[in-house]
Amino acid sequence: MPATLFDPIKLGAIAAPNRIVMAPLTRGRAGPGFVPNELAVEYYRQRASAGLIISEATGISQEGLGWPSAPGLWTDAQVEGWKPVTEAVHAAGGRIVAQLWHMGRVVHSVFNDGRPPVSASATTAPGKAHTPVGRREYEEARPLRLDEIPRLIDDYAKAAENARKAGFDGVQLHAANGYLIDQFLRDGTNLRDDAYGGPVENRIRLLGEVTAALIGVWGADRVGVRLSPNGDSQGVDDSAPERLFPAAAAALDALGIAFLELREPGPDGTFGRTDVPKQSPAIRKVFAGPLILNSDYDVDQAKAALESGVADAISFGRPFIANPDLVERIRTGAAWAPDNMQTWYSPGPEGYIDYPALVAA
Repeated sequence: MPATLFDPIKLGAIAAPNRIVMAPLTRGRAGPGFVPNELAVEYYRQRASAGLIISEATGISQEGLGWPSAPGLWTDAQVEGWKPVTEAVHAAGGRIVAQLWHMGRVVHSVFNDGRPPVSASATTAPGKAHTPVGRREYEEARPLRLDEIPRLIDDYAKAAENARKAGFDGVQLHAANGYLIDQFLRDGTNLRDDAYGGPVENRIRLLGEVTAALIGVWGADRVGVRLSPNGDSQGVDDSAPERLFPAAAAALDALGIAFLELREPGPDGTFGRTDVPKQSPAIRKVFAGPLILNSDYDVDQAKAALESGVADAISFGRPFIANPDLVERIRTGAAWAPDNMQTWYSPGPEGYIDYPALVAA
């Protein structure tokens, strides 16, 4: 029998009671010092019925965080801020992993005392950055030197250790959406000619080394990874994704990670729409662990992905914003409430913790 959305699943060491995963969602509600506050406690508690919550993208260092009021995991205060969040999720019967984030070239120098962003190579993201002082043009990144790579990997490992202290159930490496790891993966932004550039096996090297460092902290059965293998993301793209991403997935399979999540928009996607074919069928052939698919799924599409065997679970992003009880709505066939884009990133409780749960008739 094919799996259903309400069958339990083992995501490594994490026993999920259903296959409806809450995708990472940046919401911009952290307090001073990038510290999660009491609003985050209620927000995540409300959504604890998800089979697994993947936290909003969480900075591993000041160098890597360039989003106003996003949370971090590099200071003791940030760890203390996350503790009541994980405690609330667990008390409500849920499971939550921390998504570890370095934004690379899309960190404006405003966030780092005027220092330029770092990336694989000297490239510039298109568009403008959101900063505490308004929209600013992105700046050319400084290529990371070879002698800086060990420090970068150590930053990831320290954030993973802090996630353990904060009470998370594991971590997910953010290697998607045009951020630092993705900038190393794809040949449109990786112009290096050293051990981290050029052929595919070099461009996936940093992904493998960082993942191995996270495994060194958590064990492979509590480490996941997110990739975005088709189409442009924030100006980051690859000339041959059909070669790159199956190779990356095979390397992650060899490391035995707990799960792999793929964000794969299509031509009708709400964000990042693309005609580049989805790579999940090819990735499914080389990645034996749980595969979670994401991007604009409705219930029927989610069911079809599970029944076909290409996916083991589906992560829903925007639907969880306005539907804290999305799992129950899917279970009962109830309508999904619409979200308000104007309050995605605004401060305060509006559009964050005030969406009502389904009220039984």
